[in-house]
Amino acid sequence: MVKKANLRIALILTTATLSLFACGGSSSSSSNSSTITYPLVSVGNPGNESDPATDFGSVAYPYQIGKYDVTIGQYTVFLNAVAKTDNYELYNPNMATDLNSAGITRSGSPGNYVYSVMINSGSSANRPITYVTWLDAARFANWMANGQPTGEQNSTTTENGAYNLNGAMDGNAVVKNTINPNTGSAPSYYIPSYNEWYKAAFYSSQKNNGVGGYYMYATESDTAPGNTIGSAPNQANYFLSTLFSVTQSPDYLYAAQNYLTDVGAFSGSPSYYGTFDQDGNVYQWNDLDGTPVPYRGLAGGYWFSASSTLQPLTYNTNAINATDNGTGFRLAAPAPTN
Repeated sequence: MVKKANLRIALILTTATLSLFACGGSSSSSSNSSTITYPLVSVGNPGNESDPATDFGSVAYPYQIGKYDVTIGQYTVFLNAVAKTDNYELYNPNMATDLNSAGITRSGSPGNYVYSVMINSGSSANRPITYVTWLDAARFANWMANGQPTGEQNSTTTENGAYNLNGAMDGNAVVKNTINPNTGSAPSYYIPSYNEWYKAAFYSSQKNNGVGGYYMYATESDTAPGNTIGSAPNQANYFLSTLFSVTQSPDYLYAAQNYLTDVGAFSGSPSYYGTFDQDGNVYQWNDLDGTPVPYRGLAGGYWFSASSTLQPLTYNTNAINATDNGTGFRLAAPAPTN
């Protein structure tokens, strides 16, 4: 029986490989001089059976999904490309002040904002972005689908592409576009459906002696992971018994400790398809079944959650404009055509 519940992550109210220079901006869309690379893995075995325990995970077609969560460094490049003014609040001030998950700083004034990666217990660049709403993730997907342009937040940068947001800040999530009006083809990046996210996390065509099946954890394991950073198998960033992963201590440092790990830091713990951190670190937005409702899905657990939140037996939803220090996202993409 699948438990359907609204996610209630505690809000914390306190306080490399990318080139992170400020991007130039203009009043019209243009090519972005600082771009990001977003690694994808292929998810094959189309037409797989759904998980008998939950009835999720069946996907009829091949596709790709992010090998890692979108990082703070990647999101900083995005902000510098399109948020010189930031009409749609892509930047959340908690990205700088909540040191449990910061961050990104913003300087300047509207029209001339500049965003920078913070040093917070080391560089934050390769940790997952947090304090992002589903709408923020959809705007990032639009920007990626439109070729990472530089310019105002409009229909050619953030407001259309994979999703026709048209300035939306609340209400129902919109249905993914079949065709990106800016390119005339299917969106090249989008937020994964729950089935796409679930299959990439838990399915293996080799399980059950090659019959195929689902693991209990996105580390290709039916045993709860450890939480030690490094190359050991079956590890994840979550609260194991009484220990935080980053500090290996039971003491919660409310105002002065980063608890995020770099994406892929548990290098010996991929899913069957080669994704990392689908369990732990941060919850990830998904698009559920794509219908236009005022909430979207969250899955995978986070740095302050127990092992039960990492399993496929519980999924969560939240309002499309909700955000906190334990929620990020990864993108999906169509299968390559060649």
